[in-house]
Amino acid sequence: MMERTNTRPAPTKAFRRTGVMPALLLGGIIVLVLSVSFAVSVGSIAIPASTIWGVVLNKIAPDMIEPTWSRGREAIVWQIRLPRVLLASFVGAGLSLVGASLQSVTRNPLADPHLLGISSGGAFGAILALMHTGMIFGALTVPIFAFLGALAATGLVLGVVQFTRSTGADRMILAGVAVSFVVMSAANVLVFLGDPKATNTVVFWMLGGLGLAQWSNLVYPLTILVVCGTYFWAKSGELNAMTVGDETAASLGISVTRLRVKIFVAGALLTGIMVAFSGVIGFVGLMVPHIVRMLVGGDYARILPVSALLGAIFLIWADIAARTIMAPEDIPIGIVTGLIGGGFFLWLLARQKRR
Repeated sequence: MMERTNTRPAPTKAFRRTGVMPALLLGGIIVLVLSVSFAVSVGSIAIPASTIWGVVLNKIAPDMIEPTWSRGREAIVWQIRLPRVLLASFVGAGLSLVGASLQSVTRNPLADPHLLGISSGGAFGAILALMHTGMIFGALTVPIFAFLGALAATGLVLGVVQFTRSTGADRMILAGVAVSFVVMSAANVLVFLGDPKATNTVVFWMLGGLGLAQWSNLVYPLTILVVCGTYFWAKSGELNAMTVGDETAASLGISVTRLRVKIFVAGALLTGIMVAFSGVIGFVGLMVPHIVRMLVGGDYARILPVSALLGAIFLIWADIAARTIMAPEDIPIGIVTGLIGGGFFLWLLARQKRR
């Protein structure tokens, strides 16, 4: 196994000279906290930041401050808005980590859990649980089925690549897009055959939504985010080598096929769990890593943590837009990210053409 120091690109002059990375992380954390505060304050009832953080402190340490707010505002902050905003941050961070990792092992800047069919597989599993099998495993039923669906879609992509001997990165993306269309068609069949009374809820969920966030459920996406994020970061040196090419990575002692499968499985786990609680949200994993590379360069030890941070901030603001554009109605957040991501996708294609 290679050592990480041998596979990381040299730091840019800006990083060597000024130490931008710590300042960037600190600034990102400050922006994230301010974004959370603003997102919780926005709604049909505006709530000042002092009340928001007062409620949070009162829940953490009940005797620290004396409540000066109504029970209704406390319920809005603690039971409705804060869990939703935290779920948005977890999902944004998770999808960004998966997108960045997949772009390395496929050596394709257009790789994304949505385009590779992983999100579609998660959607298929969740719809199967919601409309046909019932909650056979209790509260864990939808997450389990979503992960199994995402894993099955990943297996299909890898199987198609192996069957057609399309080992190239571009071919893998094409296989993922094809599998995504097939799996989503199968998911639509499940919706068509299911109870019509549940169709509206499922369709909204398929377009992405965070309205079902609850404190009792947040532990699952947070746990998987920490576990998979740590794994991806531990593999950052190998991900650096994979961006150069399979032959170069193999010459450094990396088992290319095994690493690619492990990254896909970890990505399927993380994507499946996020899809189970937020629905299908596309283009986050495509956009965020590209923006991060412009800021920090090509070292995955930097790309991964900054991607998680920026992805969390981005999805929080996308949710703010979804809640306010047509207030008091909620637009499915997948529509917002799709509009932004589609424009970014076109810009990225034009940028690559110019190069």
